[in-house]
Amino acid sequence: MAVKYKNAKAVVTGTGTAQTILTPANATTAVIKSIIACEQSGNADTIALTITDTADTPVTFSLFKDKAISSEATAELLTAPLVLAESEILKAAATTASRIHLVVSYMEIS
Repeated sequence: MAVKYKNAKAVVTGTGTAQTILTPANATTAVIKSIIACEQSGNADTIALTITDTADTPVTFSLFKDKAISSEATAELLTAPLVLAESEILKAAATTASRIHLVVSYMEIS
């Protein structure tokens, strides 16, 4: 069993279109330790995070829906680790494009 520590980074797109942030590789599990959102533009905004399970039709599950991020503020969105299987996709969307930067720190197990 191999363990690697990684980060997935993104400038979140807007207009409600969810963009893929992290998809574990085949035969891999990602244990997400931290999701940090930082508002960069000086304007408060909101972010939505979902997990899409592609092995189950697909079905989308909300983690955060319209989570407010204050102007020029940083927020840690997780209070406990989150497991992402190889058939699952972590996605994010913001109300306005390019205002929120997202860093996802995770442990990849294969």
